[in-house]
Amino acid sequence: MLAGSASAQTPDGAFVFSQNCAMCHQSGGAGLPGQFPRLAGRVGPISAKPAGRAYLVDVLTYGMVGQVSVDGQPIIGVMPPFASLPDEQVAAVLGYLQSLGGAPKEAFSAAEVTAGRAKDKKSGSDVLAERQSLVTAGVVK
Repeated sequence: MLAGSASAQTPDGAFVFSQNCAMCHQSGGAGLPGQFPRLAGRVGPISAKPAGRAYLVDVLTYGMVGQVSVDGQPIIGVMPPFASLPDEQVAAVLGYLQSLGGAPKEAFSAAEVTAGRAKDKKSGSDVLAERQSLVTAGVVK
């Protein structure tokens, strides 16, 4: 579902999330403890730092495989890549997730997603390593 006129359509981030992400991350990004991480209240703080913003684009583009800890619970799994989603939809989903659980940070733009996707390709394991370095740096909790 898109809002706006045919000449300037803006994707509805909540709708794109419900169609692509909610099956695992649940309605409103609540997650399923021990299975799928909570996104509500987490994406905003991660997106407050440039490295966090790049990581979020990478997660949606390349997916992630391996074990992470969220809310003190280990989660072992696979986040599938969503590289086929247009940049505008990725930006809209990230903007929607930023708004859950707090004041939205600087909104993602399609141009920011395009620039992030233009960098060297990564594997799901590479994205996990990126996440681990951001946990060490305090960007991801």
